[in-house]
Amino acid sequence: MANSIFSIASVIAILGLVLAGLRFAKGPGAIDRIVALDAMTIITTSLIVAFALFAGRRIYIDVGIVYGLVSFAGVVALARYLEGGL
Repeated sequence: MANSIFSIASVIAILGLVLAGLRFAKGPGAIDRIVALDAMTIITTSLIVAFALFAGRRIYIDVGIVYGLVSFAGVVALARYLEGGL
């Protein structure tokens, strides 16, 4: 039961990742690309944490936290750059 739920959740998350990747590639503006990049990093972080729970490896949760913090800082820096604050 747990394997099938994990598989379904992974497929849905990967579909969301692909759709966000298409929005990132297509645009039309820089703001749309930043929002798509943020969505992709959030989905990737959730996939890392879900894999950690499924595999029973706690170290991947730490990796997901660090990845989430770094991606948040990157998105904030890009937004500030586009705003003209940097």
